Amino acid sequence: MTSLSRVLGLVRDVVFASHFGAGGVMDAFVVAFKIPNFLRRLFAEGAFSQAFVPVLSEKRSTGTEQEVRQLTDAVAGTLGGVLLLVTLVGVIAAPLFIMLFAPGFEGGSDRFELATEMLRITFPYLLLISLTAFAGGILNTYSRFAIPAVTPVFLNLSLIAAAIWLSPLMEVPVTALAWGVLIGGVVQLLFQIPALLKLGMLPRPRFCWHDSGVRKIIKLMIPTLFGASVAQINLLLDLVIASLITAGSMSWLYYSDRLMEFPLGVFGIALSTVILPKLSGHFAQENHQAFNQTMDWALRLVFLVALPASAGLFLLAEPMLSLLFQRGEFTAHDVDMAAVSLMAYSLGLVGFILVKVLINGYFSRQDTRTPVKYGIVAMVANMVLNILFVGLMVLEEHEAPHAGLALATAGSSLLNAWMLYRGLRQRAVYAPLQGWGRQALQVGGALLSMSLFLYWSGGLFEGSAEQQLWMRIALLSGVIAAAAVLYFAVLYLLGMRPAHLRHAAVE
Repeated sequence: MTSLSRVLGLVRDVVFASHFGAGGVMDAFVVAFKIPNFLRRLFAEGAFSQAFVPVLSEKRSTGTEQEVRQLTDAVAGTLGGVLLLVTLVGVIAAPLFIMLFAPGFEGGSDRFELATEMLRITFPYLLLISLTAFAGGILNTYSRFAIPAVTPVFLNLSLIAAAIWLSPLMEVPVTALAWGVLIGGVVQLLFQIPALLKLGMLPRPRFCWHDSGVRKIIKLMIPTLFGASVAQINLLLDLVIASLITAGSMSWLYYSDRLMEFPLGVFGIALSTVILPKLSGHFAQENHQAFNQTMDWALRLVFLVALPASAGLFLLAEPMLSLLFQRGEFTAHDVDMAAVSLMAYSLGLVGFILVKVLINGYFSRQDTRTPVKYGIVAMVANMVLNILFVGLMVLEEHEAPHAGLALATAGSSLLNAWMLYRGLRQRAVYAPLQGWGRQALQVGGALLSMSLFLYWSGGLFEGSAEQQLWMRIALLSGVIAAAAVLYFAVLYLLGMRPAHLRHAAVE
């Protein structure tokens, strides 16, 4: 289901590139979409979900059905009330948000006014998607993963429809995308309701700030508001600096980030979503062996999948971006610029996915303070690296200084992952099981073989932009399929079998 959503996300971005390209107008939408999207990662998929699911899992394990329903009712009313207030403030203070997150958009300029107008339309998406994440948290806790995973499809369908059919009707075509975001938020929330009704868990919202469960979630959320969303904060810092350099930088970063988000979403977020309730349940039952086995299983999968994905994005950055986006308003120059930042982002893909998995080792134990400490260090490192890399590139008159932002984000994600891993080891929460050395040799051999093949295949794409679309699709698909077959064939020859990756801890 997550794969379907991400494929449609790529289709959505292909439509964006074709209709709006990569320039000042698209930059304005990127900012107007990123701000509520960033807050969504804090209130919805980030801090809230990481705090809510462990508390709900604990209540379900130790309490009665009536107590579980009382908790969901109180959370629905309290969360909805707080977010309604935040949304109203956001709509009113939209110009201030644009000034804060895109200082390069001069006050009164066309980009500034356009971004402000669109932000006022997109900001209510925060309320809608946070309530959607709340509903998804309930369903995930009850092991109903399909409905929450497929829900983002409706946002992508809404945005595609808005770009193709609504934009020609608008005075400023790009504003149709803002309305697409809002409509998508409404549809996603409505889509969850039948599943909750079938489960018998549709909340009856009541504002209850003093409910013990609500207070516990809030207590866990406060530090997590920062710690669980370091990557998103880093991306917003990139936007701030990108608004001050070359026009189009935001769009190039957006398209390259979106391509990197494909494996991150399909694998990283899906894996994180599945193991959080499992780890929370093991912790509540004091089953430390199962907790450790589940974490070990997840980390093995990360290295098995994330490393070849990272290598593939790095070595095929330009042909992938060209095939997906080079048409209409998206030029060959835009492909070159986005490819540089995608290559930089790909170096941090393993770190991004590791953070998604490792941080659950803390949240499942209701420890939200420790990741914050590590998050602060990673944030500071990101800011320092941003200034260092971009500064050096600007001084050297590099044609793609925005790539320094992507490289800094990748570096800070790897640092954050290392600190999270070290913290789990130091606290004796996780200890690697036997077989890691053998898997490292197997994955290393397969990765080297695949990378050499992809490097050799680079010559096949010379002049491919002039070929017919079906030939370009066949060529790139064939190379990717051959690389995947080679990777898994070498793994098999080196002794790895599917049975080695199965684990009872996650069944």
